[in-house]
Amino acid sequence: MNELGLSIDLLEKELKSKLQKDRTFDSGRILGSMCTRPHSLASDIFTRYIEKNIGDPGLVESTGLLEHEVIKMLSSLLLLKNGAGYVVTGGTEANILAIWTARNRAKAKSGIKEVIVPESAHFSFDKAGDLMGLKIKKIRLTSSYQVDVEKVKKAITAKTIALVGVAGTTSLGVVDPVKELSDIAQEHNLYFHIDAAFGGYVLPFLKDLGLKAPQVNFNVKGICSMTIDPHKMGMSVIPAGCIIYRNRELADTVRLGVPYLSGGENAHATIVGTRSGASVLAVWSLLRHLGKSGYRTIIRRCMDVTLSLAESIKQMKDVEVVIDPVINVLGITSHRFPVSEIAKKLRKKDWAISLFPGHIRIVIMPHVYPEHIERFKDDLEKILDELREGK
Repeated sequence: MNELGLSIDLLEKELKSKLQKDRTFDSGRILGSMCTRPHSLASDIFTRYIEKNIGDPGLVESTGLLEHEVIKMLSSLLLLKNGAGYVVTGGTEANILAIWTARNRAKAKSGIKEVIVPESAHFSFDKAGDLMGLKIKKIRLTSSYQVDVEKVKKAITAKTIALVGVAGTTSLGVVDPVKELSDIAQEHNLYFHIDAAFGGYVLPFLKDLGLKAPQVNFNVKGICSMTIDPHKMGMSVIPAGCIIYRNRELADTVRLGVPYLSGGENAHATIVGTRSGASVLAVWSLLRHLGKSGYRTIIRRCMDVTLSLAESIKQMKDVEVVIDPVINVLGITSHRFPVSEIAKKLRKKDWAISLFPGHIRIVIMPHVYPEHIERFKDDLEKILDELREGK
């Protein structure tokens, strides 16, 4: 830190120079991220109310009421009338909260408690296990990349406290067999959490678009909680994740009193203390502004581009899709060339893609348009030609 500060003009020039290596969503070349450029309304609202800390709810009572409205609107989207929950930092915090809730709900069990998750589960569950001293048991996937239900049944022991299913896996956007997992959870009185951080904003609209829509909502009776992230397909600002509990009793399982708040004594049931009220207001504003029809339009475009790209890949030689896309996530693989080499060459052409063992992941977010995908396909064809020629 210098003794004298810089002028704003000099500071902005320096900052611009230092950020040159950062990629932007506007380029259309970020195809591996599950985030996107926030809707302009969300950015404007967030900036206007950036000082609000909903972690001290007595100071921002109106913002707190709007957080309740956000939870009510998202609960309704997931077919739940009286849900409870919070706007949190993201899917990681929401998933950790769910496992924390499950652990507290099962305090009577002795020994190291166990949580059963698919191999495809997000790394946040590993964090939860490490933080709380839980054993995270990972179950293999079937040929359809869903968790193997029969292996889940066999993995349950007297120490098992929770099952986790994923609705929109990180690698391929796959949805686990939620109803079957729910039946198992109810049979064994286990906490059942669905990580729908990405898929939660997509799956409710697929049926209206004439697409296959796996049932992932609170009509599935065994579901105790769901993660859904407004800063992904909800197009809100970062940070903005949500956890939705089936009822207030579950939400209060991890509630702790805080006596010293400026707005008066209150209680927290989230991991972080200071929470952005601006994020809450941005999410609320988008839900009110776009409504179901607005989100349906956004998701229709993303799915149209995804399905079009999938068909194009099927027509190419030496590459193929891993599975037909369920949501706006696509896996591309090759039985002739190492996908790591294809990914390396794509990155050299300035495409920001995700590499998983055995496939390249493409996520068609709202910032990705058909013209971007046309350029991507052209580059992919050129790369395949190079590989055929041994270059």
